[in-house]
Amino acid sequence: MTPLIRLLLASFVVLAFAAPAMAQNTLRLDADGNWVPANDEIDPASDEGVMNRARKQLAENRPKGALALLDSWIKRNAAQDKPETAEALLRRGDAKLALKDEYEALYDYERVIKEYPGTPQFVTALERELEIGLMYLNGLRKKTWGLRIDNATRIGEELLIRVQERAPGSQLAQRAAIELANYYYRVRDLRMAAEAYDIFLANFPTSEYRELAMERRVFANIGRYKGPRYDASGLIEAQYLVRDFAARYPKSAEQIGMNDALIARLDESAADQMYETAKWYFKRGDPVSARYTMKRLLQKHPDTVAADETRLIFKQRNWPLPPARAKPASDDDSDDSVADLEAASEAEGTLKMREQRTPINPDAAIRNEQGSPSTPVPVPPQE
Repeated sequence: MTPLIRLLLASFVVLAFAAPAMAQNTLRLDADGNWVPANDEIDPASDEGVMNRARKQLAENRPKGALALLDSWIKRNAAQDKPETAEALLRRGDAKLALKDEYEALYDYERVIKEYPGTPQFVTALERELEIGLMYLNGLRKKTWGLRIDNATRIGEELLIRVQERAPGSQLAQRAAIELANYYYRVRDLRMAAEAYDIFLANFPTSEYRELAMERRVFANIGRYKGPRYDASGLIEAQYLVRDFAARYPKSAEQIGMNDALIARLDESAADQMYETAKWYFKRGDPVSARYTMKRLLQKHPDTVAADETRLIFKQRNWPLPPARAKPASDDDSDDSVADLEAASEAEGTLKMREQRTPINPDAAIRNEQGSPSTPVPVPPQE
């Protein structure tokens, strides 16, 4: 026998005797976080064994078996505070979710969140609630008597709000915030969309979704404007938001038409609203208030069509034109803005007749179904 063959045989003998010793030295973590030998078999009837069996059945797409197993274990250990309880509740919720009984699964996830906030299962339960909330907001109806007939959008909204409250500043909260704002924007609840994007930008100023949130916040504020007979506070805010967006993202602003042309059109619409308010005062027999409103129109929106018509009225009534006033660069004119809003609120809903003008089309401020932004365009007067 050659020396090489002898060496190989000796190596095989050494490995054969060393293998059992190596297996005995292999360790693993148990449920309590302690290192134990890996070759110790787990008793299937033990708490850890039940959890392993349930996880295996869920992985093999056998949720009914996992649900029965976990139901039995939770009932037996209801009076004891075992470390496996949070895992059992989470997996039972997963089994119900797999059986398309997501509303019942929420009860288990809520118990994990409220009773076991310091466990690893806490974050997983929040993730599950976020996903169920998105399912409801995307059209899934809640089961009633086995039939999906109940609108569950309110439940979806509540779930996304809870995620933000329970994990503030986290990636989960960021996703919940932007998804909720996008939902309001998608269903054209523009007041809620504007508020939701405001909250998102305040809570997540460095988010990757910041540009999208700022853009949609502008269009949501523009879309809230229904015409000269209604509140124009959204237009007043939108002008500042357009300038802010254009300063931060000039290239994107140019591509979507969020530029000086849009600001000019917003200025025209805000002037129309003040002009209609002045006409309403005339109809009430209050020329003093009408004159005051028109003076403010000439000072705040001097380069608009409504301002030109106002000058004609001043000329016809021999009223002296007010001195021109430059637009403030700071917040010094905040009191004037408040006065404008008060005058607009007083006239809102009371004007019965108005001249047909060129308001901004709210629907044109909303993205189309493909998600590409649209620049607001004037709507021609109706015949």
